[in-house]
Amino acid sequence: MKTLKTIAAAAALTAVTAVAWAQMNHGGHGGGMMMNMDQMQSMMESMMPADGDSESTKAFKQADMDMMQGMAVEYTGNADVDFRLKMIPHHQGAIDMAKVALEHGTDPDTKLLAEAIIAAQEREIAEMQAWLEKNRK
Repeated sequence: MKTLKTIAAAAALTAVTAVAWAQMNHGGHGGGMMMNMDQMQSMMESMMPADGDSESTKAFKQADMDMMQGMAVEYTGNADVDFRLKMIPHHQGAIDMAKVALEHGTDPDTKLLAEAIIAAQEREIAEMQAWLEKNRK
């Protein structure tokens, strides 16, 4: 368990840059305010597995960690490419969270929403990947 927490912590730390960038530039989801270090640390700690977490919470935390790590890519300097490189793992995170809702949720409306999210996000990921294959230099 200690090794798992250490690995999770290392993965979380690799995502700090992406977290800070997303927080500063994600104005519609938090007022566009930049996170201070205490807020960032609190957010990182909230993603760590904890004793007593339900199976769905563990799965959501893993999806969060995977998404944040996936978004920690090097910038190319090309806004069109960078946008897609960041959005693909962001969309995959939505898919992963929707799968958690399908597996652990009980509300029929939640399940319908999760299924719709999976279909839409998979289509958009395929579109972004095709664009990158065609246009990335």
